[in-house]
Amino acid sequence: MSARRLRRRVVSGLMTGLVAGLCIVAVLALVLILGHLVAKGASSLDWNFFVRNPVPAGQAGGGVANAIVGTVIIVGVAALIGLPIGIGTGLYLAEYGSGRLGWVVRFVADVLNGTPSIVVGIFAWTWLVKPMGGFSALAGSVALAALMVPMLARTTEEMVRLVPHSLREAALALGYPRWRTSLRIIARTALAGIVTGCLVGIARIAGETAPLLFTALGNLNFTTNVLQPMQTLSLQIFVYATGPFDEWHRLAWAAALVLMGLVLLLALAARAAVRQRHGAAR
Repeated sequence: MSARRLRRRVVSGLMTGLVAGLCIVAVLALVLILGHLVAKGASSLDWNFFVRNPVPAGQAGGGVANAIVGTVIIVGVAALIGLPIGIGTGLYLAEYGSGRLGWVVRFVADVLNGTPSIVVGIFAWTWLVKPMGGFSALAGSVALAALMVPMLARTTEEMVRLVPHSLREAALALGYPRWRTSLRIIARTALAGIVTGCLVGIARIAGETAPLLFTALGNLNFTTNVLQPMQTLSLQIFVYATGPFDEWHRLAWAAALVLMGLVLLLALAARAAVRQRHGAAR
């Protein structure tokens, strides 16, 4: 074996080992975080934790039922607002966004993707909370939807661009108008990828706290009125973690574990959608 060939094999082996080590470090970080949450919060999970509301400060017991329901409502309303806008924008960029308007929309989406969430919260407070005269879950949902739309738009655009041009040409040759081709053929073909982007977007906003501090504010009482302040798991964790009581700290770890589990479920659902897409492609 020549010296050059040996050197190439050594370098290849070193780089392969380096990449494998970095992958292990990345996975280890998630394992350590999840393991720490389980160690700190699993013992506090019981039936009362999920079905009872918080008790007065200093008392033992209580749960986060109001925060769980509030998270579902606020994130659900944000999805109802953001998903149609984000998917529609992505379809437009992929199918009709070759001009100047498309360039502007992509630029704005990329800028918004890098905007700190607290800035979006301040924007929502200025344009929604202040004119409405009070904090509300609806304002929080709008702020979270604003965080979701740009990421979903870019993801949808990339998924639609992966659809073969032959499908478009075949549909147009059969007499389909272009808008119908985009909705009935292209969007349906890229549906698994679009669903994956939707799940990732929802997982991202589910754990946001900063925008909700300026909009939903939080509410220790149980409520389903979207025009009133409402609690979420992230806000409950913030309140309990910064409080002076050990009981609050215990419940904060449990709530963090529940929120992490929710994000993991959404991530697993996204992976399942990707696997289904690749399986269909085969």
